Amino acid sequence: MEKNNQKKRFVLVHGLCHGAWTWYKVKTLLEATGHCVTAVDLAASGINMTRVEEIQTLKDYCKPLLEFMSSLGPDDDDKVILVAHSMGGIPAALAADIFPCKIAAVVFLTAFMPDTRNPPAYVFDKLVSSGSEEDCLDTVFGTYGTPDRPLEFALFGPKIMAKNLYQLSPVQDLELAKMLVRVNPVVTDSLAGTRSFSEEGYGSVTRIYIICGEDFAIPEDFQRWMIKNFPVKEVMDIKDADHMTMFSKPQELCALLLEIADKYMPK
Repeated sequence: MEKNNQKKRFVLVHGLCHGAWTWYKVKTLLEATGHCVTAVDLAASGINMTRVEEIQTLKDYCKPLLEFMSSLGPDDDDKVILVAHSMGGIPAALAADIFPCKIAAVVFLTAFMPDTRNPPAYVFDKLVSSGSEEDCLDTVFGTYGTPDRPLEFALFGPKIMAKNLYQLSPVQDLELAKMLVRVNPVVTDSLAGTRSFSEEGYGSVTRIYIICGEDFAIPEDFQRWMIKNFPVKEVMDIKDADHMTMFSKPQELCALLLEIADKYMPK
């Protein structure tokens, strides 16, 4: 068997308020092709038992992902394709900054993609500042932490999920999400700090961006702005995918991930 036909490892990172459960379709499809897939619950997400109040830094939020990356060996055979969705792009960038040699490529799936010039939360702040309170619909926001360093949390409500996140996804997956979403910390400067990710770490890792054309949460024009702001190795498109691409277009997404692995994993 040729090297590029051997088993490849994918690591999947979910978005805000969601969990590893969002990847159940894609994980099943990738494993059916013989590859190894790990879907990670970030802190206070999915079945991770951390309380939001315990999350004081971006590293705290990313601890399960960082621990998994740390467990990987140093060989090329242990390199991963790191796939990040939505807010998960910022944790993925942190992982790439710390473990650049363990990542063959980072795939930003309609995800917030930091650069190496601005603070980690820069792209998220830019999108939020361009919107209005009405755009948030029934999302619940709040603060925790201390008066001198307030931290923010969010929880998606059923209206915003139905209208802006899951509008093209099967109704069963929307119902699943209504049952499983959890309060999550929001990646702001207070959580992530203002030091940018490094060129020699995160900036050295191959990046691919998958644009989702029917995303109402991170609109296509903003996805393209992030790509222009911090150019990537390759841009791919799934035109009829909503924000929850893993539910609305799982087979198309799986095909692109396999193509990326074949192209960018060590031969």
